[in-house]
Amino acid sequence: MKIGVYGGAFNPPHLGHITAARAVSGLLKLDKLLVIPTGHPPHKTLPPGSPTADQRLEMTRLAMEQTGLGDRVEILDLEVRREGNSYTSDTLARLREQYPEDELWLLMGTDMFLTLHTWHEPERILALAGIAAFGRTEADTEELFSVQRDYLYRTYPQARIFTLSIPGVVDVSSTELREQLARGEGRTLLAPSVYGYILREKLYGAAADLKRLSLEELRPVALSCLNHRRIPHVLGTEQEAIHLAERWGADVEKARRAALLHDCTKKLNLEEQLAVAERFHVPLDEMERREIKLLHAKTGAGIAEAVFGTDEEITNAIRWHTTGRGGMTLLEKVIYLADYIEPTRDFPGVEELRRTCYENLDAGLLLGLEMTIGEMESRNAPIHPKTLEARDALKGQR
Repeated sequence: MKIGVYGGAFNPPHLGHITAARAVSGLLKLDKLLVIPTGHPPHKTLPPGSPTADQRLEMTRLAMEQTGLGDRVEILDLEVRREGNSYTSDTLARLREQYPEDELWLLMGTDMFLTLHTWHEPERILALAGIAAFGRTEADTEELFSVQRDYLYRTYPQARIFTLSIPGVVDVSSTELREQLARGEGRTLLAPSVYGYILREKLYGAAADLKRLSLEELRPVALSCLNHRRIPHVLGTEQEAIHLAERWGADVEKARRAALLHDCTKKLNLEEQLAVAERFHVPLDEMERREIKLLHAKTGAGIAEAVFGTDEEITNAIRWHTTGRGGMTLLEKVIYLADYIEPTRDFPGVEELRRTCYENLDAGLLLGLEMTIGEMESRNAPIHPKTLEARDALKGQR
């Protein structure tokens, strides 16, 4: 197996890091890419006010989810958990123990490649891994690489070196980017979810009142709360909510806000969700305490109200988007159904359900509830009383 090792401060991880990781992985045909944020880099000190190690890890995870490499990319906390300086030679030695039969390649940009011989234990580094150096700007040329490559080959005969240029490279200075963020700029140089995380955590002096976010600010913040596989669903739910709100006269902006936040706690495990419920005083019944699929709607509503300042109408639309309830408001119906029929959904009967929702909203809601109840009955799974209440209320109107 061919494994890439990509280290850096990632303070913050930006589009340059993403494009480099994607391009080098493809050109080297890597089977796996290990991305390792540094703990205490020996060659430079992290600037005052830098994010914590856990925050840099989370930003790096959010950024690398945008590479399109899927499960082939893995974020390691190997260096940030280590005491003392983060020496690359020590990291590679640990990885060699973990992958004794595999081919390791250390990824680095031009500046790092040109100074590699000055690093701690360069001979050990070159014995443990091949070097894959890539140009960060269009000005990086083969002529510049060749001088250093020839020197390293002469000095360390065992070295394996691969130099390459990256088409469409995004040239970003982390120092300049941090300064831009402090001025309220720089968002176009970051993955949306990374920018949203920076706003949510108030990093780099980026100031944002989470309870008064515009829709354009709320979207990246909401995306930063998600696992990357859920992002298409949430964005699809937002678009479907717009169409349903326009069709049936609901408040479009409220529908969009509810859609963006409806799964904001979905990635949390059961223990974490229960902790959120306790922190924000979210009332739960016994079934919700056991069933995480039900629980996330309640904790999501709690977060939406307490952290993002949603009003009662939006909060309730999030609260009831999974079970429904008797006497649902127009916005609650819109969000329940937008979540159910958004474009990435693919299950038997979804086309009929979509068509019905735009012909008659209550008929669509009843059909959706009956499909849910039927599925639960087929699996001998418990059905939440509120779902039965919602169905019966609609049947009573017919």
